[in-house]
Amino acid sequence: MAKKVVASLQKATKDRVKCIKMVRSPKTGAYMFKEETMDKSESADFFKQK
Repeated sequence: MAKKVVASLQKATKDRVKCIKMVRSPKTGAYMFKEETMDKSESADFFKQK
């Protein structure tokens, strides 16, 4: 049964990517990682944001 669930999830998520961006914290100055899962077409907008 688990194989069927995994197979159906793979079909639905082929156009999705996980984007990870390193961002500097305004309070401490330390670097943090901001990550999101989104469509491939939205990934360029994600990296353009500050």
